[in-house]
Amino acid sequence: MTRDPTDLTAADYLDGAREMTAANRPYLAHLLAEEPAQRTTDPATAAGIRATFPAPTTTREETD
Repeated sequence: MTRDPTDLTAADYLDGAREMTAANRPYLAHLLAEEPAQRTTDPATAAGIRATFPAPTTTREETD
């Protein structure tokens, strides 16, 4: 594992996003996925990444 964030690749960020999704941490998954979405030059790829890891809602719904 690297300690320097500049050494991380897009694949590293996407792996982390998948791990956060599996751990039920959607907001962290979204934040991690945003980096490779911004790094790519292909708009379709960026849109696909963002669709896979959408921003979770910030409102909470109470359930009975």
